[in-house]
Amino acid sequence: MTCYAEGGEGNHKQRVLCAMSGGVDSSVAALLLLESGSCECAGATLKLFDGTDGRCCSLTDVNDARDVCGALGIPHYVLNYKAAFERDVMNRFAESYRAGSTPNPCIDCNRFIKFSLLLRRVSEIGFDTLATGHYARIEKSGSRFLLKKAKDRAKDQSYVLYTMTQEQLSQTVFPLGAFGKDEVRGIAAAHGLITAHKKDSQDICFVPDGDYGRFIEEHLGLPPSTGAIVDEAGRQIGVHRGFYRYTIGQRRGLGVSAGDGARVYVTATSAKDNRVTLGPEAALYSDSLLAAELNLIACDRLDRPLRAQVKTRYLQREAVASITQTGAETVRVDFDSPQRAVTPGQSVVFYDDDVVIGGAVITASIRN
Repeated sequence: MTCYAEGGEGNHKQRVLCAMSGGVDSSVAALLLLESGSCECAGATLKLFDGTDGRCCSLTDVNDARDVCGALGIPHYVLNYKAAFERDVMNRFAESYRAGSTPNPCIDCNRFIKFSLLLRRVSEIGFDTLATGHYARIEKSGSRFLLKKAKDRAKDQSYVLYTMTQEQLSQTVFPLGAFGKDEVRGIAAAHGLITAHKKDSQDICFVPDGDYGRFIEEHLGLPPSTGAIVDEAGRQIGVHRGFYRYTIGQRRGLGVSAGDGARVYVTATSAKDNRVTLGPEAALYSDSLLAAELNLIACDRLDRPLRAQVKTRYLQREAVASITQTGAETVRVDFDSPQRAVTPGQSVVFYDDDVVIGGAVITASIRN
């Protein structure tokens, strides 16, 4: 691994600011950069909200990151982005649910905080490059920077990074792109880092109990609400506790069932009509989708329909589809085989093998 800057008279060591969450991944990312001998590093922990112990942004996380920096012999900074995080991540999350969409706040955090505000701060405080503990790779091909999957496909996080621009990719390094999780923990343990056996955070950091509905009501000041649960024919079959508490594909916690005992799933939610629609699993499948807020990485524009592999959720298996750019920031995706639970608010990301072509936010699913 090398951090040497290109250009100028000879190579020089880059000054790298390592985003350190207090977890094992970012700890080892900083360690690997130091061991390369080509970087001068410092650590930066982002204060995004007032997390409790055991959750992201807690005092324990800050202290763990500081301890790792001390063990590595590098400076440690704490940067306060609480106001921006509330505005650009928490508010967008709550408002999207209220509008009937299901957002991905990790993508928004990367888009608006880590690779926007933090990356700008990198140069302001005298550093050249930002490093994070994401499992992905950045490679330069000619004059273009490519975002690629991690070599460990089980840990690949390229899906949540698709909003990155050429400028952002040129100023970022992902030291863990060639490593697996077990290797990373082994490296941390071998160097005696305090984070070596720390558990990964699984939940959305600002909704630690997983109760999205309660968070939305409290964050937006909404009173608890009810509305109709209907079947595919529009007949009321139950009462919901707030349409924003339901997501497409959900089966558990519905409080109603089909009269014949068959399983039913959430097939649609409507903010306009304040209702939730249930139907059979077959009703979950879509032939196509429309998406907006398009960001392309591997090219500037799709001049013709493109065959690609796509993911419509972070953990979903890729599907083959044709991608057609329909406007400056809009696309249509037509699947070779119908896809389950395509959900407005989630992102669709396009791949050519391990290269991220780009992605967009799903606005509608289409059943032919």
